[in-house]
Amino acid sequence: MTDLAPDAGFRRNRKLKDALLQHKPLTRDGLSERLFELLFSGLVYAQIWEDPEVDMQAMELAEGHSIVTIGSGGCNALAYLSRHPSRIDVVDLNPNHVALNRLKLAAFRHLPDHATVVRHFAADNSRTNSRNFDRYIAPYLDAQTRAYWTHRGLTGKRRIAAFNRNFCRTGLLGRFIGAGHAIARLHGVRLDEITQARTLREQRQFFDDRIAPLFEKPLIRWMTSRKSSLFGLGIPPQQYDELASLSEGGTIAPVLRHRLEKLACHFPLKENYFAWQAFARRYPEAHEGTLPTYLKAENYAAIRANAERVTVHHANLTELLAGKPALSVDRFVLLDAQDWMNDGQLNELWSEITRTATPGARVIFRTAAEKSVIEGRLPEALAGQWVYHAERSAELNKLDRSAIYGGFHIYEKTA
Repeated sequence: MTDLAPDAGFRRNRKLKDALLQHKPLTRDGLSERLFELLFSGLVYAQIWEDPEVDMQAMELAEGHSIVTIGSGGCNALAYLSRHPSRIDVVDLNPNHVALNRLKLAAFRHLPDHATVVRHFAADNSRTNSRNFDRYIAPYLDAQTRAYWTHRGLTGKRRIAAFNRNFCRTGLLGRFIGAGHAIARLHGVRLDEITQARTLREQRQFFDDRIAPLFEKPLIRWMTSRKSSLFGLGIPPQQYDELASLSEGGTIAPVLRHRLEKLACHFPLKENYFAWQAFARRYPEAHEGTLPTYLKAENYAAIRANAERVTVHHANLTELLAGKPALSVDRFVLLDAQDWMNDGQLNELWSEITRTATPGARVIFRTAAEKSVIEGRLPEALAGQWVYHAERSAELNKLDRSAIYGGFHIYEKTA
């Protein structure tokens, strides 16, 4: 666990620094890493941007499995509870995400019903949410997490008051999406108008006519040629370099255009809450589409009953796994964390994964570029114990509704 004192010095978070900073301070790469570290020290993701339905298919998640996963916005760990795993260990280097994960777990355990949970995490302008926090959630939080959410900022408002508005508009990514909308409006495009489309054909027409031309605008091409322009997406300098390798001309505008095209055109809006977050900055109403997996009514009872099976740690994956017994974990969810790692960090991580993995264990992760980041980087003693499901990985990558990653990867322990 971590100290989440209300005014904790997040910029002094040693764990985060160790993961991010790989170059000397007074170099271009070093300055870029330190700017990203400063921005990443606050809340980044109010919602996780990996599709949990794809995750659960890839893991072949079943009752009784033990899972280790990175937390991020907390949505996916909760979704996994619908399959009745025996245990989930959630890790995150960002103490803001630790506090958010603990809040979401406590909300499922202690808010009175499903409607109140949905109102807390998915509603616009629900002034009762902070009062419900005080009545139902706060008494059951650990002292540090409670202090975090009741801390008052420069405006005099408590952090928990963000849930009285639209919480998904907060955090670094929420503000980045808001800035993207503002830039689009400067060019005469209201991105939320895509939600009026009723068919995939209408979605495609809106993208081709209104969104795609934005990527040819000088301002947008200039912005996307700079690493710092994507820090708001939670993309560190290392990942920017991976994305830039996919296009020519010193800009990743073509890559972003392709990813946004998938988000806008490949899935019906009624089925893609990620698209609603990107284009409408909210979740759909009941008549407009579906909510995230963890907020669906059919999953509520299982998640509520199983929430006590989750433990949230302020740690990195390697240090958490180092404290676990051998042959104790069935499923590993790495998100895109390996894109940040050097060879030494990758080898340390996979040494612990291999030691703690049960026979038939599965590891899933995403990458900014298309190829797997571990191919050719692990010693044969480790790599030889895992099989890569390339065909299934490519198949499920096409089904990932979040659409922001280039690759999705599944590895299985051979013995």
